[in-house]
Amino acid sequence: MARVDSRRIRGPEESQSPLLFVTRTPKRTEDSPETGAPRADGRRRDQADLRPVYARAGLLSQTKGSAYLELGGGTKLLCGVYGPREVTERRDAASAQRAGRLLCDFRWAPFARRGRAQRPFSHAPGTGNPERELALTLQESLEAAVRLRSYPRSQIEVWVLVLEDRGCALPGAVSCASLALADAGIEMYDLVVGCGLCRGVGGSLLLDPTDGEEEPEPGKSAACMSLALMPQLNQVSGLLCSGEWEEESSSQAVRLCIEGCHRLYPVLQQCLVRATKKKLTTTDPGTA
Repeated sequence: MARVDSRRIRGPEESQSPLLFVTRTPKRTEDSPETGAPRADGRRRDQADLRPVYARAGLLSQTKGSAYLELGGGTKLLCGVYGPREVTERRDAASAQRAGRLLCDFRWAPFARRGRAQRPFSHAPGTGNPERELALTLQESLEAAVRLRSYPRSQIEVWVLVLEDRGCALPGAVSCASLALADAGIEMYDLVVGCGLCRGVGGSLLLDPTDGEEEPEPGKSAACMSLALMPQLNQVSGLLCSGEWEEESSSQAVRLCIEGCHRLYPVLQQCLVRATKKKLTTTDPGTA
């Protein structure tokens, strides 16, 4: 009598591949965006479709103000604000005597880019330091909104750390830093909202692109745009472009970025309201 191994499950003598029962979806053609084919995550082309956004202010206790911003798809940024501090060095004190100074630091975490070394805005002509160039761009975008004349002989320090870069790291850094400045109680004319865009296959405009959409086509340079806007004042405080843009397509891209900033603005406002209510409740338990 044959001995049966009870620890093994005998399968059928004849079987079929499980792939036969999988419903096949038609493959999207990326070479014909004019047909209205959606993007990989379902968003529409040439429309103000943004990824889901999560924002939180007042996250860090060691800083004067802080903020955390996460874009759907994995982009995560952390920002902290220190100051205003008195300027001690003579050369810095001379320039900050009438109005304060805003210093920005932009850095990627070592694990943020998952082995991808080239980014659409990671070029720094003359310096060879992409983080330094993006820090200057961030500084220029925020300086227009901060009332630096209210802080003479002082400086405000802003540092941004990209924990994970899955697209639109620079525009996200602008929004995150603006939240942190407001959380620190720095006097500002308006919040600064950042929005990014790139040109996809066939010339379609992709708002708030992911890291895969930021990759250039074979044999072509990436055409990307990062815009910073003060929505209440309706003023553009920063604009950075890479690649080649035609006049008509660039105008359309700017309008699309502005619309995206206006859609993101209420999210940042609600984040600040929640953070302020939390501070009031912590300070005075009887305050609603």
